[in-house]
Amino acid sequence: MPELNRVVAFRFDDPVGEVGIETLLVRADGGPLWQAPLTYRAAPVDGLEPWLLGTAEHSVLGTRWIYDGCADPVYASALASTILTGDGQAEEFLDIDGELQRREPSMRVNGSGSAAAPTVSALDGVVDEDPTVIVADSVELAVLRVLGDGESGGLTLTGTWDGQQAPLLLARAALRTS
Repeated sequence: MPELNRVVAFRFDDPVGEVGIETLLVRADGGPLWQAPLTYRAAPVDGLEPWLLGTAEHSVLGTRWIYDGCADPVYASALASTILTGDGQAEEFLDIDGELQRREPSMRVNGSGSAAAPTVSALDGVVDEDPTVIVADSVELAVLRVLGDGESGGLTLTGTWDGQQAPLLLARAALRTS
């Protein structure tokens, strides 16, 4: 099996502060660029068992349950909010000798919207394909897994980083009316 290499990553904030939300862009041996949204939780979540990727030990927080973010309502809510409001990723800080210092992001993401985002309180389903379609109570999201293809019309999330100056489509959103 080829080794995956991290290219860049970005984070979203959980407004409640309970769930870590990070998206990795990875590549194997010069192959396509893959997007892997992840959520990190302090305990297992009933109903998300099929989406559990594993556990890891955090040096401060202890055991974290790592899920495919596309099945996690907290990720869906953060993604929808970012796309629909036109926001970007969360700022990251490092604790250096007791002082928080801002970490320069490895990539920048931007939503294309400019309106208030509806609250995502439940997921109605997830279609695990490419793109992965997340059907929530208020919005439908499409998360591209293999990056590089896709037109960026409509409400979108795009990203740039060193070596990728043109915005690359990461996800789309459409409001649900019923």
